[in-house]
Amino acid sequence: MRILSGIQPSGDMHLGNYLGAIKQWVNVQNPEAFYCVVDLHALTLEIAPEVLREQTLDCATTLLACGIDPEISAVFVQSHVAYHAQMSWLLECVASYGELSRMTQFKEKASRKEGYRVGLLTYPVLMAADILLYDAVEVPVGDDQRQHLELARNVAERFNARYGDTLTVPVGVQPAAAARVMDLQEPTRKMSKSISSPLGSILLLDDPSDIEKKIKKAVTDTENEVRYDPENKPGLSNLLEIFSNVTGESPSVIASRYSRYGDLKSDVATAVIEELTPIAKRYRELRPDVAALRSVIADGARRAADVAGPVYQRAANAMGLL
Repeated sequence: MRILSGIQPSGDMHLGNYLGAIKQWVNVQNPEAFYCVVDLHALTLEIAPEVLREQTLDCATTLLACGIDPEISAVFVQSHVAYHAQMSWLLECVASYGELSRMTQFKEKASRKEGYRVGLLTYPVLMAADILLYDAVEVPVGDDQRQHLELARNVAERFNARYGDTLTVPVGVQPAAAARVMDLQEPTRKMSKSISSPLGSILLLDDPSDIEKKIKKAVTDTENEVRYDPENKPGLSNLLEIFSNVTGESPSVIASRYSRYGDLKSDVATAVIEELTPIAKRYRELRPDVAALRSVIADGARRAADVAGPVYQRAANAMGLL
């Protein structure tokens, strides 16, 4: 089954990235799966060139450390496949300003700064290009990316209506729990690489002692009943969802075993540490060998271009380009 998904190299990977996306990618990887580091998207941020280069390699290493096997699935860097930028322009000529300006993330980010970059408005179209270039049938997405996937679907359907049946219209798939891991200190806000508090975000490379400290200091509530209730007990429910995604049990079943918040937090910490320790170990083994990393992403880019090129040409032909 053809799959495409990407992750932005804009900071240290955290538990939300892993449980909400990367772990799912590992579980469904196959020879038709393409996973990319979306460095072009990162250009919408204030980021120094040398930092972007290092974070791009960090991000690719993290994917490998988490279990993406480059012998099975393609791991590549977005800018290494020029068809992404080319396809984005074709789709910008199909998308409308109105639908882009209504995107929730654009409205939130644009409201925080004056003179925002045009790329902040148009990057959902580049995201649509990423997806549509690979005739992806299923797209693993976190809850916060559902609106962007819907844009990709709308643009593909509009393109097909105007130019003939050309692009595959994808569907999104999500994990049953922890699709949106929340900040441990502000559980009404998702865990983030950019705005989480130091205690609110668990990084994939955190020491076990730091993971334990962050979980034990996680905000819950003033009650003493352990139950899964996202609306009224968001902090506690976030911990239960994290535990659920790591162990495979439902949050409600897990909650039924506990009568004390402290006992639950201790067991969540143990489970998360057991999940992340092998990833951190593997990362530290892989990251120093830059030549090997570059070889992996170069091979991934060749495999990606073999698939993306014909799709781009199909779309370009349909629009009337020579």
